[in-house]
Amino acid sequence: MNPLKRLASQTAVYGVSSVLGRFLNYLLVPLYTYSFLPADYGVVAEFYAYMGFLAVLLAFGLETGYFRFREEAGWAPRLVFATVLRFVILANLGFFLLAWGFQQPIAELLRHAAHPEYILWVAAILALDSVGAIAFARLRAEQRALRFAAVKLTEIGLNMALNLFFILLCRRAFAADPDSWLGGLWDPAIGVGYVFLANLVASAFKLLLLAPEIRGITAGWDWGLARRLLGYSLPMVAIGLAGIVNEMLDRAALKFLLPHDLETNMAQLGIYGAVYKLSILMSLFIQAFRYAGEPFFFAYARQADARQLYALVLKWFLIFCVFIFLLVSLYLDIFQYFVGAAYREALWVVPILLLANLLLGIYVNLSIWYKLTDRTGLGAWVAIAGALVTVVALLLLVPKYGYAGAAWAHLICYSFMVIVSWAMGRRYYPVPYDLKRLLGYLLLGLGLYAAGRGLAALGWPSLVAGTLCLAVYLAVVYVADGRALRRGSV
Repeated sequence: MNPLKRLASQTAVYGVSSVLGRFLNYLLVPLYTYSFLPADYGVVAEFYAYMGFLAVLLAFGLETGYFRFREEAGWAPRLVFATVLRFVILANLGFFLLAWGFQQPIAELLRHAAHPEYILWVAAILALDSVGAIAFARLRAEQRALRFAAVKLTEIGLNMALNLFFILLCRRAFAADPDSWLGGLWDPAIGVGYVFLANLVASAFKLLLLAPEIRGITAGWDWGLARRLLGYSLPMVAIGLAGIVNEMLDRAALKFLLPHDLETNMAQLGIYGAVYKLSILMSLFIQAFRYAGEPFFFAYARQADARQLYALVLKWFLIFCVFIFLLVSLYLDIFQYFVGAAYREALWVVPILLLANLLLGIYVNLSIWYKLTDRTGLGAWVAIAGALVTVVALLLLVPKYGYAGAAWAHLICYSFMVIVSWAMGRRYYPVPYDLKRLLGYLLLGLGLYAAGRGLAALGWPSLVAGTLCLAVYLAVVYVADGRALRRGSV
């Protein structure tokens, strides 16, 4: 199969699992908010925020390291996998034992002294998921996207079913008859802890499903390989943490940076957080591309035409991202119904967020320069610099421009990272990107968005104006590149 088409098909499969998985997880939010008081649900949000940062630390960047060294001449892929898996298991076992031994002091430090079991359950989830991430990396490297998607969706489906079982069935049974079989499974003292328990069971079952991959641990251990893996991968931890800062810091900081009273600040945060979800279509595509693209880039690196293919990948990635940008931006009159009427005052920042995420996707493509040349340390400095840009932009813009400043901070950060990564790539791993074509499509998308807004302001029905502009974009793509794609000569 044409390598570009193979990458597209893999991205589509990963995309289905990502879209369905995110959708099912979103369906749990009404369950939680209708079942628990805001303060109780805040515990869930708090712990999952901690888990986001700890998940990066406990993976040690070894997913990318595994992709890198399984393609290295002289290392058997099975040995690379076994070395990575053994290290991750030992490190996470140590983390879990520490959490077990110090659960009460940690709970008191986090002001959850009445529930030290939450610390233990969350630590177990993190450890299981870290090991599972390496098994998933093997599936990605072996291009077994269908099995990857099946296991992912099974885990998410089980988590959702267990939440419904505990929070709806068992809780209602307890209210009707505490001595019933179902009622006996509900303990009011645990409360929102059932959210963590459901996640824990689902994570454990996922690892059971991944047992065929995990059995690869018997392939051995190599100390020299382990040192090289860690030297390559540990900077990825800094990159991952910086990425979380760029992605999530705005929502964490808004209530502290906005110049209003706390109640107003929280309302503004809620409005911004709701419309932020309208950019999820772009985020889901980028996530799916990451799953498929990273092992693809490493596997193809030794081919003579690798750099030319990477340039084509970025071109078609950008074409599709501009399509998503136009689809959501030009049809906001439809997408607005995904949020309540009280949140729609901030719809105008959605195109900014979409464009910021588009640039993030370009950065993901450009970042091959440090992954393929073992310069992950330099890549970490780029990511850290981007995080600093985010922090400074938030401090300067949010007090003056409110949540719009947070949206602009995203755009400024990712613009900076794209420019720096492109410049570094030209030096360390030059790829013949067609800059004129790339900028042309980006400017075409912005121009068509402005045209759609202008036509709507002149009295055109917004859906008609949006459809016309989207049709123009697709026509230009077909004329410029579509026929070459059909001939297989992209």
